[in-house]
Amino acid sequence: MEISASLVKDLREKTGAGMMDCKKALVETQGNFDAAVDYLRKKGIASAAKKAGRATKEGLVASFLHPEGKAGVVLEINCETDFVSRTEQFKQFIAMIGNHILQNKPSSVEELANQSIAAAGGKTASLLLQETIATLGENMSIRRFARFEAPAEGKGLVASYIHGEGKVGVLVDLGVGSASAAHGEAMKTFAKDLTMHIAAAAPQWLNASDVPAEVTDKEREIALAQIQNSGKPMKPEFMEKAVEGRVRKILEETCLMTQPFVKDPNKTITQLIKETDVAVGGGLVVRNFARFMLGEGVKESTEETAN
Repeated sequence: MEISASLVKDLREKTGAGMMDCKKALVETQGNFDAAVDYLRKKGIASAAKKAGRATKEGLVASFLHPEGKAGVVLEINCETDFVSRTEQFKQFIAMIGNHILQNKPSSVEELANQSIAAAGGKTASLLLQETIATLGENMSIRRFARFEAPAEGKGLVASYIHGEGKVGVLVDLGVGSASAAHGEAMKTFAKDLTMHIAAAAPQWLNASDVPAEVTDKEREIALAQIQNSGKPMKPEFMEKAVEGRVRKILEETCLMTQPFVKDPNKTITQLIKETDVAVGGGLVVRNFARFMLGEGVKESTEETAN
C-alpha cells in the first residue's frame, strides 16, 4: 500500500525514529499508526517516552479552583492556531466553561455540551461553542476536563499548576489529617512541588496497581522482542528475569509514587510524602491527579467533543 509522506512525518515526530525506519514500519503494519509505533519499539528504534510526541493542536489548558481549594478543574480546549488561542474571546470562552464545570460538576464532555451556561445567558455549552467558532472563524473543540473535590470537613486540598502559558496543566487532589494542616505552609509547599513535578515528569498512573493489565502485557511483549532482537544469546530463565526487570523499570518511571522527585532525584515521591507527612501532622495522601498536555494524543484519538 502507498504510505503518505505526512503519515511518515507524524510517526517520526511521535517516535524520534528515522524517516526510512518510519516508512518501513508503516508498510509492515499496513499504515496502522499505533501498530507502527509498537513495531519500532520492538526493534529498539523508538522509546515509550516518545510515544506521546509533540502536541499538534493549538488551544489552551487552563485550571479553575475554589478559593479555599475545596474543588478544582483542569480543562483543555483546542483551536486551529496559536493566534486564536491568545485572543480575549477564546480566553473568555474557556473561563466560562471552566467555571461552569467547577460549579455544576458535569461528569463528561457529552453531559457538559447539553448544560446551560449561566454566564452565557443560559445558552448550552454546545451552542456557545458554535457561536464562538463562527465569531473567531476557526474550528474549536472542548476536548477534555478533570474535576476533583477535596475530602469532606476540609481535610484536604485541590491544587493546580499551569506550565508554558497553557501548554501543560496539572490538577492534584490531596488529603491530610486536619483542616488546619490543609491550608498550612507545609501543605502549600508540597502541593506546589508535587504539581510542578507532575508537569515535568509526566507520570501516567498513581501506583503500579493502577496500571491496566493490557499495558503491562504490552510492555512485556515489547521488552521480550527487544531482547530477542539484540542478538545476545540468553537462557530462558535469565530472559524472563530481564523482561520483568525492564517492565519494572518502566513502571517505576511512569507511576507517580516511584518516580524520583525532580527537585531532589535522590528521593522518590513516596519518600517526599513521608517527609511532608511529619510536617503536616499526619494523614497526608495523594488521592488523585490529572496531567493534560496540549494536543497530546489527538492524532491517535477519536475522543468525542462538544461540537
